[in-house]
Amino acid sequence: MFDKEWMQRAFELAQKAEAHDEVPVGAIIVHEDKIIGEGWNQPISSNDPTAHAEIMALRDAGNNIGNYRLSNATMYVSLEPCAMCAGAIVHARIAKLVYATDDPKTGACGSVFNLLQTEELNHKVEIEKGIFEEECRTLLQDFFKAKRVKQ
Repeated sequence: MFDKEWMQRAFELAQKAEAHDEVPVGAIIVHEDKIIGEGWNQPISSNDPTAHAEIMALRDAGNNIGNYRLSNATMYVSLEPCAMCAGAIVHARIAKLVYATDDPKTGACGSVFNLLQTEELNHKVEIEKGIFEEECRTLLQDFFKAKRVKQ
């Protein structure tokens, strides 16, 4: 499968988060051309500030393969990860991150700073961005516009 098809799945999970009135972010983890983990934002519904899409996908993948190390795996996520998620990605030893759209306020993979490739850490993650960018950015923008109208 190609990156666009994997990102399509992350986008579908972002839509699932939106349907549950969560910020629409979805993530999957792929290893050897197979999805081993999926997640979508759930911090509001679970009362868990760590229940971001990336963390949920990491937990799912770890449970599915029986290992917290996800070496040689690729994560696809609809929004650039925050510092918490970027740290977890490094600790899981994800090889590559592919994300759709930048997060200019809290992005920790190049927008605000870059935890995934800093010299101070013992693991570096390859980064690719921009796949399915317009769709994911529009989904997020529309979600927040709707929230502002409701207030």
